[in-house]
Amino acid sequence: MSLSRRDPDECLPSRDDRKVCRAVGSTAPTATTQTNEPARCAVLLPALASLPQPLALLEVGASAGLCLIPDRYGYDCGRVRVMPRLGWDGHGLVFPCEANDAAPLPLEMPTIAWRRGLDLHPLDVRSQQDIDWLERLVWPDDIQRAERLRAAIETARADPPAIVKGDLVENLAVAASSAPKNATLVVFHTAVLGYVSDQSDRERFAEIVRDLGAVWISNEPPNVFPRIRDQAPLSLPPGRFLLAIDGKPLAWTAPHGQAIHWFTG
Repeated sequence: MSLSRRDPDECLPSRDDRKVCRAVGSTAPTATTQTNEPARCAVLLPALASLPQPLALLEVGASAGLCLIPDRYGYDCGRVRVMPRLGWDGHGLVFPCEANDAAPLPLEMPTIAWRRGLDLHPLDVRSQQDIDWLERLVWPDDIQRAERLRAAIETARADPPAIVKGDLVENLAVAASSAPKNATLVVFHTAVLGYVSDQSDRERFAEIVRDLGAVWISNEPPNVFPRIRDQAPLSLPPGRFLLAIDGKPLAWTAPHGQAIHWFTG
């Protein structure tokens, strides 16, 4: 759901780029910027695999739900390669992710028994209008990212996760109420809470997650939760996100899932 805003005049002056800028300019007044980067699943994977299985996933700021299907993609972390569960080919989609030696890379996929998304403005992978909007939010020169997005969309279309409309504070408990009791409830978000401007609302969200008895996985810019950032054992590399479970920092991650640097100790 995160997007660095750029003035359309900054686009490269090629014919294709001008076309994209006009398309974004015509759509932006009626749509919200809610990119859905499926490659972020690569840095979520070690955290998800470390939890008691099976899992019930509830993502806030889910957009079109492409991060709700991490078990349907493949991952290449160099020393470990994890492929989708039987019956899913992910349309050949394998996310590369550079992982340090400390990263606890799983050898197999987590087991997901239930998945649900919560978003103020849900997108539907079966709606061409919604998909066109998602594709327009990828910069024209980022061809590989655009190709990954299209493959993830096709994968999701085979069995779309349910995305419900709602606020991450007001409607979280209701969204979680239908999760199966025999699964570990995991509330997660990536590049979302930065759009909640009031720090007290962010803390209120974290409190609601705790009250639900859920595992809380956050993958956000470090300034979103300063109390988590201040516990990180290593200095902040430029432009990195901070991955945490239940408020405990685990790793620095690249914003689009390209790398994960797990903390030791």
